[in-house]
Amino acid sequence: MDQLDVALIEAMHANPRVGDLELSRITQVARATVQSRLTKLEDAGVITGYGPDIDLVAAGHPVITFATLEIVQGSLDDVTAELTSLPNVLEAYITSGNADVICKIAATSLEDLKDTLLHISQSASVARSTSVIVLSELVPPRVLPMLRKGADDGPSRSPAFRA
Repeated sequence: MDQLDVALIEAMHANPRVGDLELSRITQVARATVQSRLTKLEDAGVITGYGPDIDLVAAGHPVITFATLEIVQGSLDDVTAELTSLPNVLEAYITSGNADVICKIAATSLEDLKDTLLHISQSASVARSTSVIVLSELVPPRVLPMLRKGADDGPSRSPAFRA
């Protein structure tokens, strides 16, 4: 990725409903360049979607928890299927260290959270689970600072781009 790629992503982040023409005005490059770059970013899997960001608290799911799971050896497929079947499980990752899997869970209440955690802990595929409840968000989800830091500082592939 170069500075133009990052500038396009920043412009889309700041203006989620912006079209190609407006992106070309913001970044000061031709509309065809914007379209080409976005297609390349999508094809490379860098841009994975254009959905709205959702505030879980405003949507009625104020209880956020991270759960770590130690799973029974050889049961990763079963755990994957089980976690996928639970709508409260927002994300799950295979990890290194003491835990095998870490999950992000959202719930409407402590009772809703308890039901989800009990379901997970009663699974024959889960040997042990621990959880921590999020009290408040310290750093919101973000990728732009990392992309800015990693952007190629060399000349842009688009000579007309002015960073």
